[in-house]
Amino acid sequence: MKSTFLKLSLLSILFPLLTQAQNLGDAVRYSNDQTLGTARFVSMGGAFGALGGDLSALKVNPAGSSIFLTNRASVSLNTRTFDNDVFFNNNVTSYRNNNFDLGQGGAVFVFNNSDEAAAVSKFSFGVTYGKTADYDNRIRGRGNSNSSISDYFVNLASGVPLDLFKPRDGESLAGLYQYLGENNFSEQGFNNSALQTAYLGYETFVFNANDPDNLESTQYTSNVNGNSFDQNYSEYTNGLKGKVSANFSLELDKRFYFGLNLNSSFVNYVRRTAFNEFIPNPSNINEIYFENRLETYGNGFSFDLGGIAKINEMFRVGVSYKSPTWMNLSDETTQYLATNSSEDGFASADPRIKNIFVDYNLRTPGRWTGSLAAVIGKSAVLNFGYSLKNYSNMEYSSDGNVNFSVPNNRIENTLQAASTYRIGGEYRLGQWNLRAGYRYQESPYKNEDVMSALSGYSAGLGYIFNKNLRLDFAFDRSERDYTDPVRNSNANNALRQSVFTNYILTLSFGI
Repeated sequence: MKSTFLKLSLLSILFPLLTQAQNLGDAVRYSNDQTLGTARFVSMGGAFGALGGDLSALKVNPAGSSIFLTNRASVSLNTRTFDNDVFFNNNVTSYRNNNFDLGQGGAVFVFNNSDEAAAVSKFSFGVTYGKTADYDNRIRGRGNSNSSISDYFVNLASGVPLDLFKPRDGESLAGLYQYLGENNFSEQGFNNSALQTAYLGYETFVFNANDPDNLESTQYTSNVNGNSFDQNYSEYTNGLKGKVSANFSLELDKRFYFGLNLNSSFVNYVRRTAFNEFIPNPSNINEIYFENRLETYGNGFSFDLGGIAKINEMFRVGVSYKSPTWMNLSDETTQYLATNSSEDGFASADPRIKNIFVDYNLRTPGRWTGSLAAVIGKSAVLNFGYSLKNYSNMEYSSDGNVNFSVPNNRIENTLQAASTYRIGGEYRLGQWNLRAGYRYQESPYKNEDVMSALSGYSAGLGYIFNKNLRLDFAFDRSERDYTDPVRNSNANNALRQSVFTNYILTLSFGI
């Protein structure tokens, strides 16, 4: 069915996703990169800042492309699994989700200087694609609560004149829903998104006006009775964040390496939340189903600078800087509400209106990385890396005359600088390479109950067929705990324990 497209002005309503606490989660999501890439890179925990010589290593330190001896290309396939245990209303629900896709691809071209006396002994150019974050996930929770979602709708409607919820003669549900979204109610202190949501509750008999004959009435009463409610909550997310990079690097005196990445990023994120409540006790309303859908998409630009120095034949040091990503994002939302009651039967409010919000900007934090590597002949390599990223430096903005001081102050007061530690090694045994890695990422939140630190370990192996062909495999496992807000309701938060497992297969070859 065709949707009506509605443009909402940020001058009349502060972007609703940014007026809620979860905007911090959205900002952190688009600022976080997962450990994805080639099998060799992942199996060593992403610890490649002073090593180079791998296509995914270039996103840690762009100087690493000059470590390649010859032209190389690689392509990677990965299977990713999410295991979630959700604690919601004193009940535990487990859910697993799998997805399979192309995780990485690219090539590096190496140009050696035939003049042995030249300072620049090598120049490299590369083009890479990499998925930097995977958003495909499923979360489900169920349990019993003593509070109903109907209270959420009553709270939204409280103080709003009944006149705003009453369609005019010939006005459809979609027409009034659109009117509540596109008009300026800021002088009356009303939020457009809250008015739209409350109106859906009124149309489906979740609540009634205390004085239904008075259009100026602002008090409402829930049609739900009781103190025990069976509730199901689910959240389905899809999408990814990816990056296409052009890499340039050079080798000086066969000891120093300097590199630059120019990155074009893109993001597509879809989240659908569904809240279903059953009222077992005698009540005017027996069931409520509330669904919301958000789609965010956009693009951004960033650059990376890096350098690697050989201290001697065994030790190398590396340092790199990843700039903020300047992103331009767009959001679209839809809603649906349905109820079932013994008195009114089935009632639904499906305006089929897609709210398209004015574009906005997000500046993600930059990142510094320092690395130390040991190259033990042709038998083994070991790399330790440390990164620092200050999430409180994230900032929302708009090209229009919009004040984002509230969400930006919340970011500054809630988020913090977070360190990441990585260690990885590789041992060569004939034509086989054995690898392992470990990483620890601190929480970006000052309150780690919102999101805990992440710990992960990885392992892998590779087989060298000849100097032009290599096949690598990696296994990666990480875990993190979250407190998930049950969006668009007054229900308790859901506590989630998540385990992420990734299997990667990479084919590398000379070109």
